[in-house]
Amino acid sequence: MHAFAIPFLLAVGALLALQAAANVQLSAAVGSPFAASTLQLAIGAAALLLAALVVGAVAHLDRVADAPAWHLVGGLGSAVYITAGIVLFPRLGAIVTVGLFIAGQMAASLAIDSLGWLGVDREALDLAAWTGAAAVIAGTALIVRAQTTATKREAGATWLGLAVAAGAVLPIQGAINAQLRADLDAPIATGAFSFLVATAAMLAVLAVVRRRTATPTALRGLPWWGWLGGLCGATYVTSVFLLIPEIGTAPTIALTVAGQQLASVLVDRHGLLRLPRREIPPTRLLGVALLLAGVALIQLA
Repeated sequence: MHAFAIPFLLAVGALLALQAAANVQLSAAVGSPFAASTLQLAIGAAALLLAALVVGAVAHLDRVADAPAWHLVGGLGSAVYITAGIVLFPRLGAIVTVGLFIAGQMAASLAIDSLGWLGVDREALDLAAWTGAAAVIAGTALIVRAQTTATKREAGATWLGLAVAAGAVLPIQGAINAQLRADLDAPIATGAFSFLVATAAMLAVLAVVRRRTATPTALRGLPWWGWLGGLCGATYVTSVFLLIPEIGTAPTIALTVAGQQLASVLVDRHGLLRLPRREIPPTRLLGVALLLAGVALIQLA
């Protein structure tokens, strides 16, 4: 593995914590999680289109017309994941939200690999994978159980389910986008198209919901980093696409997941990025450790 890959991918994973926090701030400013998702996805799409233009990959988008229809819908995963993050981070906290995202991500990954769905080669699960899955479940249960009050646990049942489902869409999106990448033969163009699909989906949601958003004056209180959610997402998508062929899927995913969870601990512990400060009891830290160990076992199996 290249020497730079470990710190780089940890940082890329940590960017997802910044992305979620930035999106929460933008949502508060514009008065709608759907509008905030749309804006950030549009920013990400613009950044990736610009990158594709610079490297000469835009021409590969002509091949979209020849791709099977189901290869084109991977971007819907970004729309679900980003909107869920905006809704869940203030309610559940960074550690719980990211922990449940990871649990959903691991469950869907195991299902896709073991059943050979979405064009992925079928792989039998060994003892390490099953042990890792058990550790992820146990770690997630400890993290959620460490919620500060029983009232929050009861009121949050629906939100917990949403978090698991939102995490599960990420590997589904990755598998679909892998098919589109093969169709287009250009990872950056694939990322750009994925973000365009996500933006279009959120525009459709906005047209149905028709929520009133804030005036430009309200945006003056938005911190400068509140606009960075789309760029964080674009960086994550592009980095994963580019580094998986270089160092492999397992190390890439394991390191970004570790970065996500470690960053979420810091965000909750210190109340960073204008999110509520939350105490982290030993039970929750043990859950984080179990979850990360489980992820490592699954990815390195």
